[in-house]
Amino acid sequence: MILMQSSQSHLTRYPVPQHFGEYAREALIAEACLTPKPGLVDAENTGSHDDLNLGLMLRSAHCLSPYFTEMAAAGEGQQVSPWLRETIGRIGREAEAGMMIATHGVNTHRGAIWALGLLSTAAAMTVSPFQSATDICQLAGELAQIEDRYAPATFSKGQRASNHYQINGAKQQAQLGFPAITHHALPTLQHSRALGHSETHARLDALLSLTAHLTDTCVLHRAGLAGQTHLQQCSRDILAQGGVSRAQGMARLQQLDRDMIALNASPGGAADLLAATLFVDWVTHSAQSK
Repeated sequence: MILMQSSQSHLTRYPVPQHFGEYAREALIAEACLTPKPGLVDAENTGSHDDLNLGLMLRSAHCLSPYFTEMAAAGEGQQVSPWLRETIGRIGREAEAGMMIATHGVNTHRGAIWALGLLSTAAAMTVSPFQSATDICQLAGELAQIEDRYAPATFSKGQRASNHYQINGAKQQAQLGFPAITHHALPTLQHSRALGHSETHARLDALLSLTAHLTDTCVLHRAGLAGQTHLQQCSRDILAQGGVSRAQGMARLQQLDRDMIALNASPGGAADLLAATLFVDWVTHSAQSK
């Protein structure tokens, strides 16, 4: 198992579709293994979940890699179009079905399939040493804005929370070009690295930047506005005090994990976007290092 410890690529040439599938898989693995996380599955506990564990998350990540490769292959050299949107939509539904088989019916990565599927496709569309994270996210956003005529009508728990509280969910985040990644998570990740913090601490700070700013429908569904407010305020406080590289910050994060477990709440949307952030970080550095 390769857990990329920095933004430097192990690839020796421009990425091809298979490499994007590998990046997506490794991003999911890195997110799952990152410890401690508030209410999420990690190497210490299963968070607020009684149907998930780390082994299941890793199995899911491995099974999804070929689907991300297929989406990247569909996007290679293409322009934004309804055909491409509907092609990756079909592959995404196949990925979800494969995930459910691999996990015996447990939803491990539905949101990540959406985010990483769009980003894998967008990254493959214009591989260039000048490709930036913003470029990839904006292109993914353009794809997300196109309606998939073949998508089944579903109404997830996250969508219900989004409608009830009148806030943006995963679909809108993508359609806006993933501002949570480009405005918060990626700058925080890079800033923490620049300060000399460990890669683990940099990734945890990036996660906290997401939980501090994102209105997570997963949390709203389980813990309501009170739970969401607590998560955001604690995340902001930890970052304001220097992040998790400080002993006090790490202690507060561990307490936040206990709080979220007690609330039976888990910021799954933030976890998906952290994996997406790592993916974009690795892809752009791979292109720029060539």
